[in-house]
This record gives sequence, C-alpha cells and structure tokens, in this order.
Amino acid sequence: MKPVSLIDSSLSAQIWNTALQLDNVPVINTQTLVPPGARAVVIAPHPGDEVVTCGGLLQLLSALGHPLQLISITDGSASHPGSQQWSEKRLSVFRPQESVEALRRLGLPMHSLKWIRGGFTDNALAERERQLSEFIARYLRPGDVVFSTWREDGNIDHDAVGRASAHAAALVGAVFNEVPVWAWHWPTRDSNLFPWHRARKLRLDTWTVARKSHATHAYASQLDGEPAVGLPPLLPPVLLERMRLPYEIVFV
Repeated sequence: MKPVSLIDSSLSAQIWNTALQLDNVPVINTQTLVPPGARAVVIAPHPGDEVVTCGGLLQLLSALGHPLQLISITDGSASHPGSQQWSEKRLSVFRPQESVEALRRLGLPMHSLKWIRGGFTDNALAERERQLSEFIARYLRPGDVVFSTWREDGNIDHDAVGRASAHAAALVGAVFNEVPVWAWHWPTRDSNLFPWHRARKLRLDTWTVARKSHATHAYASQLDGEPAVGLPPLLPPVLLERMRLPYEIVFV
C-alpha cells in the first residue's frame, strides 16, 4: 500500500469514519488485552506516535497500575526537510520536550515510566531493520505485552518498526499487538486490506478521549505546515479529528 497523503484530505470517504466493518469489531477490555501484572511496552517510531496509537490505552493501563515502558525509536528530527523554522538541530531538542509534555498531559507517572530513546534516524529505519530488531529485543522480556505500529501501515518507518518489533517480541516470548495509524486514512475501497479478523475495539470514556486529544496538541512543531518550503502539517486536521473517536483499535 502506498503512503497516504493527507494534504488535501477531507473528513469523508476514509476507513476511519466510513468502513462498515468498524461497527462489527469485537470489544476487548483492558484486563484481557494486558493481563494483571503484565508489563506493557509501547514502541513509537517517531515522537507523537505513542499518543496517536495508544494514548487512551496508556491512560487506562496507568490507572490500573501496570508497569509501562516506552521505546522511542527516533527523535523525529528529520520531519521537516528544508525548513527554516524547524531545523534538524532544533527538532532534536524540541521534539523530545514535546513528548514529555504530551505524556504529562496523559497523566502518566513520569517518575516510574521507563523510557528508552533509540536515537535512530527517521526516514531510514527500513535500512537498519536488523539492528532495530536487536535493539528492541534488548529491552523486552518474556510475558511483556508489546504495542507497535502496523507492519502494513503505509509509512516506511512505521512498517519497519512494526516488523522489527514483531521479530523482537517473537525472539523473547512477548505478546505482540499492532496499531494502524496512517492506514485509517486510506480510501474506504481499501478497507478489505485490513486484517479485520484480528481487530479489537478498546472503548474510551469522554475524559480519556479529551486527555488524548490534549496530549496530541502538545506536538506544536507538527501542527502547522510551512507553505514556503512545501511542508504540510505533520498532524493534519483530519488526523486530529480521528483522535476524538471514543475507542482505539488494536490488531491482536
């Protein structure tokens, strides 16, 4: 599947808000998804992916007292090529700070959250997939419940991290789950490419959704484009609209 462009996307005719299969996705509760006492590990290709993929789940797990580990593969510093406002040097400092603020807005216990930063270069993860898998496996242990981006999400980095995470989880005996991100914005005609038989719906209440949306807006560098150099917003309005859905979908 080719990467989707959201530059001119409207709020219609995309999988996230029109696919008929969404109504029939079985509901799963937090305790079934992550058994009591199990550690949850969220693997984010870029800063912000941890909120977009699992911002609701992270809140629910934190409230239940689950140990949490976040692995940030890149610092997202290559997200604005050619930008005068957001150089790689500035973003390498600014984007991790945005992540700290986003996690604070989710209400996560920053004093006990184990947070690993990989320092890999974004937009080049597929070329280092083997090293990426070895790196991830170093921080997993048997019995972990792992969440990462879907291996067929349509973004090169997301796909590579999904494959590497799946391989690492299999090596150590961890449970692996995938979360689509950009794939939700494929045209509805492509909904047959989704593994609907693996999809489970985690319901979120109003306050959990509100905190997730508030956390997404912590990524100030991603909210505005830079027309002078042809850069659209990295978090466009259509994605922010999807963040307000009262559920998250996980492929188990």
